[in-house]
Amino acid sequence: MLTLKQIRDHHREIVERLRIKNFDASSTVESILHLDEERRQLQTSADRAQAEMNKRSKEIGRLFKEKKVEEANRAREEVSRLKEEIKQMHARLHEVEEELERLLVTLPNVPHPSVPPGKGDQDNVEVRNGGALPRLPGDALPHWELGKKYGLIDFELGNKLTGAGFPVFTGKGARLVRALISFFLDEAVRAGYREVLPPLMVNEASAFATGQLPDKEGQMYRLEDDPFYLIPTAEVPVTNIYRDVILDEEELPVRNTAYTPCFRREAGSYGKDVRGLNRVHQFDKVEIVEIEHPERSYQTLERMVEHVENLVKKLELPYRIMKLCGGDLSFTSALTYDFEVYAAAQGKWLEVSSVSNFESFQANRLKLRFRERGSKRTRLAHTLNGSALALPRILAALLENNQTDEGIRLPKVLVPYTGFETIS
Repeated sequence: MLTLKQIRDHHREIVERLRIKNFDASSTVESILHLDEERRQLQTSADRAQAEMNKRSKEIGRLFKEKKVEEANRAREEVSRLKEEIKQMHARLHEVEEELERLLVTLPNVPHPSVPPGKGDQDNVEVRNGGALPRLPGDALPHWELGKKYGLIDFELGNKLTGAGFPVFTGKGARLVRALISFFLDEAVRAGYREVLPPLMVNEASAFATGQLPDKEGQMYRLEDDPFYLIPTAEVPVTNIYRDVILDEEELPVRNTAYTPCFRREAGSYGKDVRGLNRVHQFDKVEIVEIEHPERSYQTLERMVEHVENLVKKLELPYRIMKLCGGDLSFTSALTYDFEVYAAAQGKWLEVSSVSNFESFQANRLKLRFRERGSKRTRLAHTLNGSALALPRILAALLENNQTDEGIRLPKVLVPYTGFETIS
């Protein structure tokens, strides 16, 4: 959430830059500025009235003591009048603050100046790529058929147990999923991240603090009898560890990693592009989350991108890194890089990671601050996160790209985790 100070000091720039996200903020920002001015005037008036009431209240006893009864009664009437005025001002102040909060949460994060304009994913800009596109025989199979052929994935059984979008991994398929999770976690820990295992459900305050509410409410599963949401990503509980926390500058950066299942309704996702593992409602993912000093957060973003890039390189997957345009940027993000890997049998690029800098947008909702070295002053921290990595599409590309006449060859880096080199 943008701060009132940001909006007061940079309202023209905010309106202009939000146009990159195809968001017209002019009327909302204008309303916020008017309400903020009214709020400050009300607070000043209420403070003055309170001071005057306190002064008059002290005079009453003295006046009675001096037997100035008429003056004491007038002072009493003035105190009653001031008390009613203050009550009305506080009531209006509460209304103004509620309306301010309602408007503030509707404003997206301001995109970084380097974010390119655009309407959607077709306007994203390729930053770099790596790996060679595999050449497959003409009878190559997509991963959903490979999963059935080798007994790795059972989509029908998942549909029976739960519904569409809940695959069951079996045999070597289940072992491969476990291997990928362990590989991603081990790589994160080696890179200096602390592993945590958070809950898979969060409360409304947590979902609000990281920006899932009210923006993505329709994409999350909510429990009917309890006020909890199934997490769409480990970002939510891991970042919320630091809600209402003041860190010391020396503690930055804070670096955490977590493996969790993730749950997304994916409402409105239909058609040929959602077959197999391309889009599911439950999936496994390893997340990296950082809390950083504002002056270093973009260096940290690049380091996180390099970490994810090393993962896809070690998995021997062809990849490309895309800088998201304004129209494809999330509500909360200031700058995002997407990683896509090539799934050769489908002949398409699949998104497997998003690495984002939210600057102080989440931290403001979280009330996450740090105390500067040698000072009592606190500042909002910057938060960042990235998928490192999401499993379903990684698994799809691994199966499709490595199929041979003898079976599916696994990347060397996974063999110590799986205990086998091929699936046949």
